[in-house]
Amino acid sequence: MNLRPDPTFYATPKLAMEAAVEKLAFTLMLSPDGSKPDGLAVVDVDPDSDTYSQIVHELYVPNLGDEFHHFGWNACSSALSPLTGHAFLERRYLIIPGIRSSRIYIIDVKEPLKAKIHKVIEGSEIKSKTNLSGPHTVHCLGSEIIISFLGNARGEAPGG
Repeated sequence: MNLRPDPTFYATPKLAMEAAVEKLAFTLMLSPDGSKPDGLAVVDVDPDSDTYSQIVHELYVPNLGDEFHHFGWNACSSALSPLTGHAFLERRYLIIPGIRSSRIYIIDVKEPLKAKIHKVIEGSEIKSKTNLSGPHTVHCLGSEIIISFLGNARGEAPGG
């Protein structure tokens, strides 16, 4: 159990702007024609590093045809609000939706250079439980994650 708030959370936007700059960034690697799996790249963004601007870790998923889209964190700084009861939550997992497959990947990035798949939620499970498909954008709030979907389980608009 984490006994202090995640140091990457900031109580205000001003505090976030005053924080040290990031040294690593996460970006998606897409297979436009679906012939290869999509992936997550960890990029060195520290200008003082020998590997500056280079991909320093790659993680490919085991499935074809996901078409990764707008991904997000399992937790946001708003989780620090004393009203949420989640002050010791960690920003540890990236949630990456596959818009074509309707799969959602949960990626553990606690150790960014060893990022790994934590869990895969299959599109069939999402469709059967929510009647939705085409997960598009991940949003985090103080107490929950919201994912917008483009279509219903049959792939027809509207989504939810």
